[in-house]
Amino acid sequence: MPDRRELGLLVVYAAGFAGAHWMAAAWGGDGFYSVWYPAAGLRLALMWYAGARLTPSIAIVELAVNMAKGIFPLDSSDWPLILMGIWRPVFAYGGTVAAIRWLAGGARASVLIPPMPFSLAAVAAPNVAALMALPQSLLRPDMTGVKSMHDVVTSLSAFAVGDLLGVLILAPPLLWIAEWLMSRPRPPFQIYSDISWLALVESSALLLGGIVITDTMARAGLGVQPMPVIFAVAWIGLRFGRAAAWGALVIVTMLMLPYTAHHMTTGARLELHLALAMVAVVGYLAGSFADAQRQARIDLERRDRLLFQAERLKTLRAMSVAVIHEISQPLSTLAIEAKHLHAITGISDPEIAESAALIDRKAATLSNLVRRLRRYGGRAVDEPTPLPVSALIESVATLAAPEAKSEGVMLKVDPVDPDLLVLAQEVELAQAVMNLLRNAIQATGDAQVRLSAVKAGDQVQITVSNRHYVDIVPRAGMGVGTLIARAIVEAHGGTLWRDMSAVGDVRAMISLPLTGEVA
Repeated sequence: MPDRRELGLLVVYAAGFAGAHWMAAAWGGDGFYSVWYPAAGLRLALMWYAGARLTPSIAIVELAVNMAKGIFPLDSSDWPLILMGIWRPVFAYGGTVAAIRWLAGGARASVLIPPMPFSLAAVAAPNVAALMALPQSLLRPDMTGVKSMHDVVTSLSAFAVGDLLGVLILAPPLLWIAEWLMSRPRPPFQIYSDISWLALVESSALLLGGIVITDTMARAGLGVQPMPVIFAVAWIGLRFGRAAAWGALVIVTMLMLPYTAHHMTTGARLELHLALAMVAVVGYLAGSFADAQRQARIDLERRDRLLFQAERLKTLRAMSVAVIHEISQPLSTLAIEAKHLHAITGISDPEIAESAALIDRKAATLSNLVRRLRRYGGRAVDEPTPLPVSALIESVATLAAPEAKSEGVMLKVDPVDPDLLVLAQEVELAQAVMNLLRNAIQATGDAQVRLSAVKAGDQVQITVSNRHYVDIVPRAGMGVGTLIARAIVEAHGGTLWRDMSAVGDVRAMISLPLTGEVA
């Protein structure tokens, strides 16, 4: 059952779907398919945001809207086929979203990185829905108003193109708005702060020139030639990213739709909208490529800073080893004398005995701290030692808690079996888990991150999980952090992988071999 938040989304979706469905009527033709179907963008945006598990609920909402419009007459003998026609595209979209979410969370996760999964869904879902409509179009052409195979192909092409345009024009801004409303201070898409007025004027002139050239060629009887507009939109996408490319697409679409809403044949309208779909796909992909390239440069710059910081830490480590060596001997002597003082004052005045006990405890604590610093600063830090997993989880959770709190995220830590033991270098392994926690905190969609560790055969599985609703634009270093974590885990003889469920639950998992027992 949908929760309260999802019920609210479904109510909003019902109103939006009814309005978008009504708008699409002006661009219909042979059959009941429209070459501009904005309701498809609403459908995919909701499924991508809330998960494919809402598919049955969305199907019920669309059925209710169609019944209210009189499209689904209960007294018709063909009501099962009409019902199938209403529900078929919904389940086609839901299945496509679930499949791509699954692919993005499995072994291919390193390839299907944002915004690639959404881009694939935006192109695949309309085509899957159109293909699923093919059997009914062939078996019952009377229900779609087509008479020949040519009409079937034209009708289904209009179906695919109309859905594709609705998805590419409406779904991206809806998802950006949804992310912005998730109480995140950062923008939902990359903003290029180095844009100059000259670049804006140049791109605007290029887009205007492409539109004028395409219109002039059409008026001269040369047909619709979208290449000048494709070039302009692709240029804008490559220069300024997906958000700018989408803005250019909106301009082109707003110029095209009033013209194609006039009376014309389905073939002529389909030709124009197919050209518009080409512009949309190329522009969105170009913008996605530019965003990915820019993020890669940011990650590389951060990696360089990390390498520089590592060199400074290496120098600081050498200096700290020398300082620790100088203070360790007198501190050890002080700890021994404090313990002796505590022993001989046990029968003395209670106040003196209490003071001696306090000195003994503080000296012992300081001595243990210096020994740990010597181990970290010396060669022992590079050697793996038996490490209780519970201690690792506790130390990492302590380090991550302030960052989670500053981001408004609740960090939940499950109880860990104290007998689980791994052979590991504590500092490095803690860094690997911390990197995964930081990524989850920055990308969570419901302000909750869970950290757990359980035994799985002869392995221990450390899991960092969060809910991920939309394509989060990675912050600087998120990709580098995962690469570093994977390198550390593999150096410890373990594996690191990531999966994503159909409802958007993301899990980053570390599997390490267990060793021995905790004494």
